[in-house]
Amino acid sequence: MASLNLNEKKKQVERRRAAQMMKRILIHFHSQMDEALRPQGVTIAQLRLLKTIREEPGASGAQLARSCYMTPQSAQSLLTGLQRDGWVVRSKGRGNDRILAARVTPEGEKLLETAEKAAKVIEGKLWRGVTEDSVEALNAVLEQCLANLGSESNGA
Repeated sequence: MASLNLNEKKKQVERRRAAQMMKRILIHFHSQMDEALRPQGVTIAQLRLLKTIREEPGASGAQLARSCYMTPQSAQSLLTGLQRDGWVVRSKGRGNDRILAARVTPEGEKLLETAEKAAKVIEGKLWRGVTEDSVEALNAVLEQCLANLGSESNGA
């Protein structure tokens, strides 16, 4: 009976350790991305929104916010900055004059290209020495964890 309790405690410790490592990986990744992007004057949140605008042309601010897992107020603030910096332009959407649809400018496309290069370098460091089989197994585990928590997204 005591060994069962010990095994359960060990499982709990290992699971918490895994969750803490996931968080630490994200913190380090974001920190390195922020450092790489600082010269361009852009944040990860702005880039995420910019990329979503490119992938979902004509989406409303509320739709963009949902896609980026942020509040509509945060998305609006970021959109204003992206527009001010010349990375997006906004115009009235089709069918609803109250919705301003955003699209990425050529300058925004260049920024996304630069950011993608920086991300590839950092991702290369992250995955160095990890086999594709391990990545696939990790993805399966993480997908199960997301499903267990009731996540709406498979590819976030």
